[in-house]
Amino acid sequence: MMKTLLCILTLIGFTACQQSNEGKGEAEDYPIMTVTGEISASEMDTTLIHEHVLVDWIGADSTGYHRWDRDEVVERALPFIREAAGHGVQTILDCTPAYLGRDPWLLQELSEQSGVRLLTNTGYYGAVDNKFMPRHARQESAEELAGRWIDEFRNGIEDSGVKPGFIKISVAGNGPLSDLHQKIVRAAARTHLQTGLTIVSHTTGDRPALAQVEILKEMGVSPSAWVWTHAQAGTLENQIRIAREGGWISLDNVSYVPSREGDNGDNDDNMKWFVERISELDESGLLDRVLISHDAGYYNPDEDDGGDFREYTDIFEYLLPALRKNGFTNSDIDQLLVQNPREAYGIRTRTAQ
Repeated sequence: MMKTLLCILTLIGFTACQQSNEGKGEAEDYPIMTVTGEISASEMDTTLIHEHVLVDWIGADSTGYHRWDRDEVVERALPFIREAAGHGVQTILDCTPAYLGRDPWLLQELSEQSGVRLLTNTGYYGAVDNKFMPRHARQESAEELAGRWIDEFRNGIEDSGVKPGFIKISVAGNGPLSDLHQKIVRAAARTHLQTGLTIVSHTTGDRPALAQVEILKEMGVSPSAWVWTHAQAGTLENQIRIAREGGWISLDNVSYVPSREGDNGDNDDNMKWFVERISELDESGLLDRVLISHDAGYYNPDEDDGGDFREYTDIFEYLLPALRKNGFTNSDIDQLLVQNPREAYGIRTRTAQ
């Protein structure tokens, strides 16, 4: 009888241990969903976590695949993706959301031709006075919106067979969250709990960032499942605060802007700011919560030949040399471009403690 009781207690203890560690495996083992299928996070290698191939600014009521010729977009964008691959980039997250130019067929074609893994997303973009929000988003509940996004993850986007690899949302400004934007955040939280997809939120100020973290925790989602996109618009104080809670601080729009002819990057104020901010977060012991990218591209259907397509290379040509000059090691660079993306975007449910 005693042996039986001990066996039962041991089994209960083992099961409880398994449950308490759910979603806490090695980052390399997490699945990643690309436009050509699922891979392991260990296969991501050097990753750019916020770029764009195409963006259509016309608005949710008018956008659609009729607005661009895929072959023309592929011809324009492919050399830039290959150029990034020449710098060692293996994976790119395309952050263009639905109703703003998301095109899973386009991304699939570019991935197959370039050999670079591409990820797309589900979710809705609420910034710019909700111009890119479909009409049904104003009427439906958070549960109904989440149902749409969960369906894309389970069954694919439209009939493309392509599944999203993360959730992309956006909230407005630096003021309090509107009811509509609170609903978007709650829908994203519900979607995460059902799919394990990371929530990537375009957020340009401290106040909406902090508000989102509180909503997520209220709904049982850990801040570690949330990326503060455009965190460079926030303060160091709140970047540290959110990072210490587990949130991801995404410093986007790394862009080389020479201050004079012949500048090799040393006199670029934009690059200096990124070096300083990354250094400050590193000194706070938070380099393992930092993400970097260009927020570059992109083909604009309203401009001749897609307009001025910005390269995905300034990080490698200017930022990394500047970081190394300031004492960052190859291991630190690997943390920023390989290890952190694996940990941030690996698919698994992350619940609040």
